[in-house]
Amino acid sequence: MAAQTTLPPASADTPPDRPAIPARRARGEHHEVRLFSGLGQLALAVWAVIVIVPILWTFLAAFKNTGEIFSSPWTLPAELRWENFGRAWTKAHVGRYFLNSVFVVSCSTFGTMLLGSMAAYVLARYKFRGNRAIYYLFVSGLAFPVFLALVPLFFVVRNLGLLDTHTGVILVYIAYSLPFTIFFLAAFFRTLPNSVAEAGMIDGCSHTRLFFQVMLPMAKPGLISVAIFNIIGQWAQYQLPLVLLSNAKDKWVLTQGIADISVNAGYEADWSGLFAALTIAILPMILVYAIFQRQIQSGLTSGAVK
Repeated sequence: MAAQTTLPPASADTPPDRPAIPARRARGEHHEVRLFSGLGQLALAVWAVIVIVPILWTFLAAFKNTGEIFSSPWTLPAELRWENFGRAWTKAHVGRYFLNSVFVVSCSTFGTMLLGSMAAYVLARYKFRGNRAIYYLFVSGLAFPVFLALVPLFFVVRNLGLLDTHTGVILVYIAYSLPFTIFFLAAFFRTLPNSVAEAGMIDGCSHTRLFFQVMLPMAKPGLISVAIFNIIGQWAQYQLPLVLLSNAKDKWVLTQGIADISVNAGYEADWSGLFAALTIAILPMILVYAIFQRQIQSGLTSGAVK
């Protein structure tokens, strides 16, 4: 009778077969993801506090008087003093500066989006000699600080006879915003399907009609995103109008008006009017971003999804 060999019984300490290594690795990766997620949430919370607290403090100070601002800066106002806004709007001429900013930003944003979208479409969809060189020339403007060009820009605008005019500021805003606009929209136009453009050309569309009636509506999410970023950036611009509108106080934009109020506040002690003017300047941009938040997010992500 042949001898039978018996295997020793499996011990409880015997490590499992191959699935044990992937399981241990998966637990490690999951722990690493949770760690980075927690650090990211902590960083976002700290950033939110840094941004939100000064804005809330400004809004509260806009309804206080000067004594309350310095004696109890972190408490709620004893009453809502709406006259602070009226005084800032009329006495400090914030109303005029606000309308100037609306006019300048509206015209410059329209010009930026029109010229930027046309240039980005040609650079993204048409192949010709010098295409990449022109594209990189535009993109290089992103790395050029604005303050380095203030002196030559002043003389160029003055020689054109556009100094102390809204036209000069609008043209400079357009040139200042084109690099980012072209950089963003060129990448977006590359994601649009070629089949739609080919179908439009077969149907008899000219290049101009194809752009305005077919391709531009398809790029609407990207256009909205870039337009909002341009509006916010141009609305908060201070250096360019300070240089180009220094001698035309009736044409100042909102940032110049608030800076003038802050200088005079040291002598007139109207700090509540200053914070009311700041609130008037901040609220429109918060409302614009809150209203178009979804369009901005869809424009930023649709180019990567397509």
